[in-house]
Amino acid sequence: MAGLVSQMSSMSLSSKGMFGSHAVLQTSSSGAGARRSLTVVAAKKWVKQKLNKNGNPELVKMHVLKGDTVQVIAGGDKGKVSEIVSVNLKTGKILVKEINMQTKHVKPRTSDEAGQIIQREAVIHHSNVMLYSKTKEVRSRVGYKVKDDGKKVRYLVATGEEL
Repeated sequence: MAGLVSQMSSMSLSSKGMFGSHAVLQTSSSGAGARRSLTVVAAKKWVKQKLNKNGNPELVKMHVLKGDTVQVIAGGDKGKVSEIVSVNLKTGKILVKEINMQTKHVKPRTSDEAGQIIQREAVIHHSNVMLYSKTKEVRSRVGYKVKDDGKKVRYLVATGEEL
C-alpha cells in the first residue's frame, strides 16, 4: 500500500498534445530517472468510429428494424406508440414518427421570403424503445426462432406473434 501511495504521489499530469492529457508516472524501482507514460484520451466528436478489418465502420446490433411498431420506454415521450421511419446501424440511433419532436427556426433566404418554424423528429437511441403488439396492446422483447423450412424469424416474446 505504501508503494502505491508513493507511486501516486510522483505522478504528474500535463496537457501536452491535442489528443488529451498526458500523464507521466515516475518509478524508482526500475532505476533512477525511469519514466512510464500514460496517455488519457477523451472521446470527442471528431474522433472517427471503430473500423473492422475491412475498413468499414463496426455496425451496432439492434433489436428493431425499419417499419416496426414500437413503444418509447424512456425520455420525454415515454409511453407513446409509433412506427420506425429510419435506422442508422453505424450509430445505433433510430428515427421514430412524431417522437422526439424538435423545433427549428429557419431564417429567410431572400429579403422577400418569410422565415419559418419547422417541427421535425430527432433521432433517439434504439435502447429507449421496445417492440409493440397492436393486437394485444402490450410491449415485448424480441425473440428469434427457426421455422421448419429453415427460415429465421423474429417474434414477440410476450405474445408469441411473428413480425
